[in-house]
Amino acid sequence: MKNTLKTTTLLALMGGLIMFIASFWGSGGLIFGFLVAIAMVGGSYWMSDKLAIRSARAVELGEGELPEYRAIMIELSQLANLPIPRLYVSPDIQPNAFATGRNPANAAVCVTRGLVEHLSWAEIRGVLAHEMAHIKNRDILIGSVAAAIAMAISFVANIAQFAMIFGGGSRDRDRNIGVDLLLIIVAPIAAACLQMAISRSREFQADRSAARMIDDAEPLAQALEKLDVRTKIIPSFANANQAQMYIANPLASRNMSFKGMFTTHPPMETRIARLRDNSWR
Repeated sequence: MKNTLKTTTLLALMGGLIMFIASFWGSGGLIFGFLVAIAMVGGSYWMSDKLAIRSARAVELGEGELPEYRAIMIELSQLANLPIPRLYVSPDIQPNAFATGRNPANAAVCVTRGLVEHLSWAEIRGVLAHEMAHIKNRDILIGSVAAAIAMAISFVANIAQFAMIFGGGSRDRDRNIGVDLLLIIVAPIAAACLQMAISRSREFQADRSAARMIDDAEPLAQALEKLDVRTKIIPSFANANQAQMYIANPLASRNMSFKGMFTTHPPMETRIARLRDNSWR
């Protein structure tokens, strides 16, 4: 119920934000903004999982491919008393994973090729328990919607930048340059703050739920140790707007300004310590 309220609030805010921004371009802009808001709000709810899977360049797990992956997910689905999610594999060489979907009946889990290559199956089981916990806790919709909203904010910023460059020298355009500059500067920061606020507490809860699900925190703790090291040295092609959905920050290897301030994940050492102090029991 709490996550449903958060999701509804996020969707309403996104629609309102788009219409507010569009209103700077007059009544015509307001009508256009209304249509865009309806499309984006609806798309964020119904298509957010597809956006995440497409962004990861993932393909559905083939018959007979990675049988350990499928077997673990069958086991975890039984432990969580949930339907088996659709299973995907991304060609990304960075070890990572995420869950997406609007509810447990329409959930999907994706692992990267790097995860399979760098972690043992016992550790991967801990990672997948974490992702199943996100599904059970119904975090996946709010995470998917937050990612879609971040993409929408970035889209608006890009439109503003395009309009400023190619909008010509009319008097109306001159009046809107300040608005365009504000959007270009503020929008990426707003998107990062939104993802940061939503993601951090959910990761702690999913870690704790995963340990309880398999009655052992060590596989996930060991997995997080490896992910902490490898995500910092192995690049990922993950979209920045989708970063908060992953179990480990896929952007850790990128040289970004204010990286610590706007990271979408809590410190890995804190997550590991919490798993090993038995506070999850």
